[in-house]
Amino acid sequence: MNMPQHALFLDTIQYVIADVDGTLTDGGIYYDENGNELKKFCTRDGAGFFAARAAGLRLIVLTGRESKIVQRRMEEFGVDIIEQNVKDKAVWLRGFMDKAGISGKDIAFVGDELNDLAAMRLVSFVGCPFDACPEVKAEAHYISPLRGGEGAFRDVMSFMLRARGQWADAVKTVYNFS
Repeated sequence: MNMPQHALFLDTIQYVIADVDGTLTDGGIYYDENGNELKKFCTRDGAGFFAARAAGLRLIVLTGRESKIVQRRMEEFGVDIIEQNVKDKAVWLRGFMDKAGISGKDIAFVGDELNDLAAMRLVSFVGCPFDACPEVKAEAHYISPLRGGEGAFRDVMSFMLRARGQWADAVKTVYNFS
């Protein structure tokens, strides 16, 4: 089997960072009459999180907002690190890399908006939803044909893990089929 050229830089990735609003959700923030915040997550993205974990990747969610909804959903997905209310994602990421003793070659980032851009420039692989801003699309190694909140994260993980030759085994493990 010929390994795709992009697989060469995907093989070093140990961590996947995902943005929330506009990546794992449709980017909308909804409020009810009592001021409660609501978000819509796509259940399909769960397959991306579960497959990435089965392939041995560590999962990080990095978001500029804070929400109990995000905490709950990311715990359901088995995310390793959930960092909310992060105003400068690049500063956070540099600190994380120093603390973990890793470099950008060990990290993939999936995001959609300008506040993700500086952090994206520190990593080896960038994926984004189809409706990401033009600046993020210009930096992306893979642009999903799906919009944020409609399974784009799952699609990016499928792309990455297929290129690494891990997708089939990961989904077999997660969904217990042969």
